[in-house]
Amino acid sequence: MSAGGTLVVGSGFVGLGIARRLAAAGELVTVASRHRPARLPDVRGLRWHALDATEPGACGRLVARLEPRRIVLVHGPSDVTWCEEHPAQAVSAHAAAAANFAALAGDARLLMVSTDNVFDGSRPDNSEDTPVSPANAYGRAKLRAERTVLDAAADAVVLRVSLVYGHEPADAGKWLNFFAACAHRLLRGEPVTVPEDQWTTPVLVDDVAEVTAAVLGAEGPLPPVLHLGGPDRVSRAAWASVVAETLGAPPHLVVPVPRADTRYASRPENACLTSSLLGRLPATRKIVVRGVREGARDLAPAFTTTR
Repeated sequence: MSAGGTLVVGSGFVGLGIARRLAAAGELVTVASRHRPARLPDVRGLRWHALDATEPGACGRLVARLEPRRIVLVHGPSDVTWCEEHPAQAVSAHAAAAANFAALAGDARLLMVSTDNVFDGSRPDNSEDTPVSPANAYGRAKLRAERTVLDAAADAVVLRVSLVYGHEPADAGKWLNFFAACAHRLLRGEPVTVPEDQWTTPVLVDDVAEVTAAVLGAEGPLPPVLHLGGPDRVSRAAWASVVAETLGAPPHLVVPVPRADTRYASRPENACLTSSLLGRLPATRKIVVRGVREGARDLAPAFTTTR
């Protein structure tokens, strides 16, 4: 492997979205994860490498081999329900990988993607200066990783993102992002049971990737913590109704229920982010993040033409 490029640690939905965007722009990108992703994007300059990010030696050998200019951490278990059931394992996995790459970053720009779950949900929005108070085990694990990165790497950046959505095929082999899960069920004429009392600021994966690329390429020092949420604060039930309307599905298929009766019971009531900084940074101030209706319109053809 030749030196340089970007190392993306983590091959989940968000990690692959970021890797695809960077490679499409001509960047040499290595995605590293325990298992080869089932659908590695077929983009020139994008490759995969097996890695257990909790193993310091393996991380050190990979960084020495690649000599990346930028490192993006999108690592660790992200299923909130699983983390709630395995809190010690969640913290260990997130913190270990963060410590490994913070120690190895050197002159590389290090960016860690984090979550809105570092807040307890008591406020309708959370900006970069809102005091953190994790809502659940996943939020505690991510907060530990955030602090590990920022304490060990002076120029590191933590980018907290709200609920990320986009196209995924129905047979992706895992729990789909909320939009995709709703879209596939609605197009099959099946009901979707969704919380009416949990709010979020959804952000399209392509917009996350664009902002990440801009932050990675920014000149000069950056704020240590940045927030990225979509412009709309919506309940999951209201959002699912937008999906149904856009896809032409019967509205009665969206069944609002209390959050406590769903797999989202451990999520904060308000999983919402606002930013006081992205709009002022030269690298990101011109980026327009799409709202839920525009996002649904842009995604609809990908779902309706692959049925």
